[in-house]
Formats: sequence, structure tokens, C-alpha cells
Amino acid sequence: MAGALALVTGLAVPAYAQAPTQTAATTVAAAPSVYGRAAYLMDASSGDVLYRKNAGERMPIASLTKTMTAYVVLKSAKPTDLVQIRAQDVDYAVDGGGTTADLRPGDRIPVGELMYGLLLPSGADAAHALARTYGPGVKGFVAKMNQTARSLGMNDTQYVNADGLPTPDGDGYSTARDQAVLATAALKNPLIKAAVSSRRHTLDANADHRSYHWRSTNHLLGDPGVIGLKTGYTRAAGYCLAYAADQGGHRLVGVLLGESSSSRRFSTAESLLSWGETRLSA
Repeated sequence: MAGALALVTGLAVPAYAQAPTQTAATTVAAAPSVYGRAAYLMDASSGDVLYRKNAGERMPIASLTKTMTAYVVLKSAKPTDLVQIRAQDVDYAVDGGGTTADLRPGDRIPVGELMYGLLLPSGADAAHALARTYGPGVKGFVAKMNQTARSLGMNDTQYVNADGLPTPDGDGYSTARDQAVLATAALKNPLIKAAVSSRRHTLDANADHRSYHWRSTNHLLGDPGVIGLKTGYTRAAGYCLAYAADQGGHRLVGVLLGESSSSRRFSTAESLLSWGETRLSA
């Protein structure tokens, strides 16, 4: 794992990965309680791991999958490239019970705008349209997702689609640690960072497409320094959250997986960010 983090951050990673041990020289409080199945918090600026809980356990990650979708698309696509929305993209999301960006067949939407539809309302229709276009074909795109995961050192991750919805053949999986590696890399892309930092986004109608208005599902946005990133939920995965914040000259990146409470994932993330900042300043 040290190699994976070093690859993403360009910095050395310490061997330890536990919450800190209190000493006479430190006044950092104990880490907050984490009720989810897995959690990870790192200082992406240095590669230091601040907190971990079952961080290497493989489990479903639901719509956190869409972070990799965005990352892979933007490795080759230009923000001005137009993606034609087809009925199959809309039908895929509706039939699969996924959240949608309410895309309309026939619209031609720039990749840079479609990122907002993918990442804010977590549109499975947007994920399908992007994967179909840039695979080419969904199967080819998923292969690119897994190749990219390996290149980042995410060796405990396997994607089966571009959106994280359950499939008849089983779910994909990842770990809290691997998703933190991906989050660190993805947030270096200015377009991804701009999208996930937005609480809402409006796309005005023009000759290529109708108008859209998308709202983020991330309730952390608006807190000081919070960048946001991605929410997720399926019955198998529970409530998931990848999040980040710039605090005191450091970028903290965290992941929570397998929470039983939608609201508690956000309050836990807030507590971990506050605790992490305190630790860094101690």
C-alpha cells in the first residue's frame, strides 16, 4: 500500500496506519467513534494515515464507483466533447433502480457539464452514457476502470460497471484505503474538484440540449474547507461517503463504507475532519 500512496501523492508513506497513541507531548483527543464497517482518513499532502478501521476489507462501494468513471473519462475526453444521450442510457438507470440526472434522449451534452450530472445527483444515466461513449462500449470502459485501478495501486478493487449498481452476476468491490487513493488522484483534476465542490449546477438550454438543474447529495458541502466528493448507497453497500477538505495547509481525504445511517455518515466525517485537523496542528 505504501507504494500506492507514494504513487498518488509523490511522497513517502509511513509504515504505521493507526490512530495516534497519546503521549505527554500531545493533547490530541481520542479518535471519534466510527459505526460504519470501514473507514480511512489520510493527509493526502504528506501520505500520512491518520485513522483506519477495516481499511483493507473488500466490500461493495455503491456510487463511489462514479469517481473512477469521471477519472477515466477525463483521461482522454475534452470537456467540450459532446456526448449524445440515448434512450438506453435512461432506460438503464430507471430499470436498474439507480439515481438519475434526468437526462433526455437526443440531447448532446458536453463532457464537462455531464460531470455535474454524474457526480452531483449521482446519475446512473450519465455514467452509462459516458461509459458507452468512451469504452467504446460499457464492457470496454469497465476494463479501462480496472486497468486504471491497477495503475494506481488499487489492488483490492474490482469494478463490474460504471455506476456501482448491483448486477445479476454480483457487485464490484473495493476498500476504504483504495478509495482514498483514488480520491487523492481524482481531486487533482480541476474539473472533478470543481464539480464535487458544487452544491448545485444549472445547465441552460441551447441548440444541443434542454436545460438541467442538478443538486449535490453531499451534505458536508458548505462546511469550512470541505471539497466534497461522492456519496453512495445500495442495500449491500450501506451508506458510503468519500470526502475531502483543505485545512491548515493540508488536504485531508477520508472514506466511510457500510454505514447504517445516511445522516451519521456525514456527522462522522465532520468529526473525523475536526479530529484530524487537531492532530495535524498538535
